[in-house]
Amino acid sequence: MRIHFSGTAAGEGWPAPDCRCASCRRASDAPRGPLGIRIEGAAAGAVPAPIGEHGEQGELTIGDDGSRLLVCSPPARAGAPAGTPSGTDGGPEAPARVDVAVVHAAAAERIGDLRRRGVVGARTRLLLVGGDHRVHSPAELERRAALWGADAVRDGEDVAVAPLPAPAAPAARRVLVTGGARSGKSTEAERRMLAEPEVVYVATGPSPEGDGSWAERVAAHRSRRPHWWRTEETSDTAAALDKAAETGDAVLFDCAGTWLAGAMEACGMWSDSPPADAGERLERRIEELAAAWRRFPGHLVAVTNEVGMGVVPATRSGGLFRDMLGRLNQRLAQESEEVLLAVAGRVTELP
Repeated sequence: MRIHFSGTAAGEGWPAPDCRCASCRRASDAPRGPLGIRIEGAAAGAVPAPIGEHGEQGELTIGDDGSRLLVCSPPARAGAPAGTPSGTDGGPEAPARVDVAVVHAAAAERIGDLRRRGVVGARTRLLLVGGDHRVHSPAELERRAALWGADAVRDGEDVAVAPLPAPAAPAARRVLVTGGARSGKSTEAERRMLAEPEVVYVATGPSPEGDGSWAERVAAHRSRRPHWWRTEETSDTAAALDKAAETGDAVLFDCAGTWLAGAMEACGMWSDSPPADAGERLERRIEELAAAWRRFPGHLVAVTNEVGMGVVPATRSGGLFRDMLGRLNQRLAQESEEVLLAVAGRVTELP
């Protein structure tokens, strides 16, 4: 069985008609038309298959050769909140494992959902479609596809529906994402986890009770996360990493800055007269975290703050925090396969 793409974009295409945005200008060199798919070699017509959190239906096609193709429907609406999941959590039964799955860029979390329910496996080829000017460039679409283990197909491509070769053994992927306030660092970290079947979100920030603005930020973060991610609110991040290492879950740690602030408070370092052993106690905590980071065997993404590029802190405690966070960031970066800098919603990989 083969699948031919006459178009691969969402909506009216990319660039969109009469749109003058920067993204559409970047896409004009290799335009993508509205999504169009033709399947050849099918044993019968496509049948509906449950694929999403809100009862969405995809289409399952079986080839003459027994190959299996799942074409996911486009998302009902952007940013839909997490609802009742399908498949293993009480919804309609999910289809059996497929050889190829076509997934839309605006609903990449479906990759993780399909993986956790066994529909997508290690040898399933993922084809990403649905790019449009919500993505700032075609190059960014390609980058995101690679993060999720998918291929961003182009107009005119013809793809055989067949499983991938056996994958190599999984290796550790520890990623540190740093940046200033509202730089897009948390969004990038969350994006990198969308294709994971099981994710532990390690939240180290203070409780939002009594702080309206902080509560809004926490709510915004929660609304972006898929419903099956498990949140663990703790200051003992090292223990949380070791626990996830035992279960095989991926981890998103957000963030190192709030963890450090809490650790400094616990050690008495915010006091005008800190205990004599405060620095030693803090160093032990940092070493415990760095050691857990170093031995983590799976996919781990941490968010941190870049605080040394702005105004010089006016207080002793502010200067101390800046210096300690800079040192912590260097420790984690040294043990990371990737280090990323987020600025104005764009991401650069640091050498």
